Amino acid sequence: MRKIKKLLEPIKIADMEVKNRFFMSPMGNSLGERDCMAGDRIIAYFAERAKGGVGLIDVVCFYEDFGYSMPLGLSLNGAKYLPGLKRLTDAIHVYGTKVFAQLMHQGSSAPSVWLGHQAVSASEVRSGLTGEVPRALTIDEIKQTIENLAEGAYWAKEGGFDGVEAIAQGGYLINQFLSPVTNKRTDEYGGDLEGRIRFPVELIKRIRERVGPGYPISLRICGDDFMPGGNRQEDIKAIVQIMEKVGVDVINVAAGWHQCHVPLITMGVPRGHYVYLAQGIKEVVGVPVISAHRNNDPFLAEQALLDHRADMISMGRPLLADPELPNKVAEGRFKEIRMCIACNNCFPAGEMMDGLIPECAINAAVGREKERQLVPAKKRKKVIVVGAGPGGLEAARVLAIRGHKVILYEREERLGGQLNLAAIPPERGEQASLLDYFSNEMERLGVDVRMGKEASAKLLRQQKPDAIVVATGGTPIRPDIPGIDGDNVVYAAEVLEEKVELGKNVVVIGGGSVGAETGLYIARKGTITPESAVFLATKGAMDAESAIALTLRGNKKVTILEMLGRIAEDMNRSTRWTYIQSLQTQPNLEMITKAKAVRITDAGVVYNQQGEEKLIEADTVVIAVGTKPENSLVEAVKGLAKETYAVGDCVEARMIRDAIHEGYDVGRMI
Repeated sequence: MRKIKKLLEPIKIADMEVKNRFFMSPMGNSLGERDCMAGDRIIAYFAERAKGGVGLIDVVCFYEDFGYSMPLGLSLNGAKYLPGLKRLTDAIHVYGTKVFAQLMHQGSSAPSVWLGHQAVSASEVRSGLTGEVPRALTIDEIKQTIENLAEGAYWAKEGGFDGVEAIAQGGYLINQFLSPVTNKRTDEYGGDLEGRIRFPVELIKRIRERVGPGYPISLRICGDDFMPGGNRQEDIKAIVQIMEKVGVDVINVAAGWHQCHVPLITMGVPRGHYVYLAQGIKEVVGVPVISAHRNNDPFLAEQALLDHRADMISMGRPLLADPELPNKVAEGRFKEIRMCIACNNCFPAGEMMDGLIPECAINAAVGREKERQLVPAKKRKKVIVVGAGPGGLEAARVLAIRGHKVILYEREERLGGQLNLAAIPPERGEQASLLDYFSNEMERLGVDVRMGKEASAKLLRQQKPDAIVVATGGTPIRPDIPGIDGDNVVYAAEVLEEKVELGKNVVVIGGGSVGAETGLYIARKGTITPESAVFLATKGAMDAESAIALTLRGNKKVTILEMLGRIAEDMNRSTRWTYIQSLQTQPNLEMITKAKAVRITDAGVVYNQQGEEKLIEADTVVIAVGTKPENSLVEAVKGLAKETYAVGDCVEARMIRDAIHEGYDVGRMI
């Protein structure tokens, strides 16, 4: 079995020693109290991660500056906040974990709905995030902002934090001074690099004065802004060398501004992809360097450290999905790790500013660590779970953990249900790790899994269970379209499972997430792999541009028809734009919206768009209009046990998150 050592080694940052190389990324979470103090909820959230073994946690905090604040964030605005901050840091320190306070100031990226007034920035340049034009800070206000943030650093130290971090990433205030895209000033804080870097240089110097020598100061920075006209890696290298000289003790390297057009954290980004940015920074500085973004695989993380590409590995969402990840690595329990699938359910667009708790699709306890903790069942019961999709598997897992005797019936010969299909389309493969996790958990926890067995009401009656959980999922909707029974009509599931042969011209009816994913899957048929493209280009067989084109141009012509005005409307907003981007790069794929299929013929699909009927030629028509509940067993089992429940798509067709959360809650109730 492979072993991990480097990730588990201690590391020194200034005068502080961290027990291992696991670093929890700073992430906004709306778990603070209404008065911006640290309460039980946020303390339980971070304590759970510290208990799980992470070496260093970075907590987003703020200091009110010219009206800037973070709703439900953690304030560093004075002594009255110290009791909560000390409770938080003490709860983290119990487990030998260190903790930084990130000094957040979003500048123009803070929406006026948060602030109640116009945001501030280096210059009056419209924000790509909010669409609003900020007010430019005066020189006196800049100096006061520096003083305010340094004051926040002082109170962070008083509150028990082991270090502080200035954030020059994400397109926030320091970025807005550093970048020529957003800094149009003509005074001493603008112009060339010497002027644009003046704000962060003076800030770090002032923080050092307030916190004293040896106290760690971190700089979180973009390894590349990925913004047209912005700072690229070579520019960032010059910046970090200056920042090291003025007192930065560790550099936390992330990627891009939030409004850049390069995918940063979605499933389509390869695991460990952005380590190269940390590597570039490490080449020019002597302080430790942290690599951020898409580091969910501990073996890839270990290799990055062994290859001296970084000194610590930042994991944010992976520690939401599985707070125990570091401990499981240390104990060699790799199969028990619930790997983050990068679905971005934890970043609900606009919801955190409204005070809604962020959620993890595959860990229902996130943000509710105290309320949703698992406790042993008072009485051991015999529970039958019908259906081994994500909802049924999660219910079975939780029930077994709590001590119940669990029998799981699955009519197919494999576990997973819709998970088996969900992981097939391009840029969706991370979901396969969830199936691996559940399969291992069923075996580890002793769940009696009976595959290839239809669980009828008669069978269940014979078993005499104390409780029944129905998780039979859903079946594809068969729309009422003339010609639907034609020989040229197939369903998305059949395509993804390679059960049907496709013609050259393919029309996908339905442009929701399933239709979009299936359409991209078909469009990529006949392409070469990226590895083949690199081979062709580096061996001189063709130029790089032509080789890359072959990774996109398949041998099918695909058209996606969608009734609504947008493709993949049901996809998470932070993921959707990246998937649309992938669809748009396919030269052989067309998307038609506000189009209703009216009939299917041997020639293709006739659709109506704005009152006009048109024909798309098609050899194959793929139906991808959604799923309906398979709930025939729900009514049949009532009365067969004292407790009966239904979870997942058999209740209503929704997302993996809904099935897993319902399975978790039912598992807790029985």
